[in-house]
Amino acid sequence: MVTKRNKLRPTHAELAILSVLWRRGPSTVREVHAALAKTKPTGYTTVLKLMQIMAEKGLVKRDERQRAHVYAARSAEHETQRQLVGDLLERAFGGSAAKLVLHALSAKKSSDEELAQIRQLLAELERGEK
Repeated sequence: MVTKRNKLRPTHAELAILSVLWRRGPSTVREVHAALAKTKPTGYTTVLKLMQIMAEKGLVKRDERQRAHVYAARSAEHETQRQLVGDLLERAFGGSAAKLVLHALSAKKSSDEELAQIRQLLAELERGEK
């Protein structure tokens, strides 16, 4: 049985497939396989099986009207990211957004552009705009 929690936490391989679908839009297994194979050797049948599982989990929807089934992500990229961050926030940081942000910023150097975006978001939050 697929629970809401399972649906919210796609595996690393499922996220790779979702990234292709978010970038390309609705695609066949062959198209997703070709996109993934550019960066990492992946078997066609592996991609097919993963996409079938993802359809069962509710991560993608499958259009079976054509001979080659077309798959599309069920949720927008930002929605999935928000769900994953929310889950991580609760599981790893006890619900503390401050701890999450501090760890994220100390884990990898941020670009000047990223820091400017963070400052802008903080300013908007302080003004009550978000």
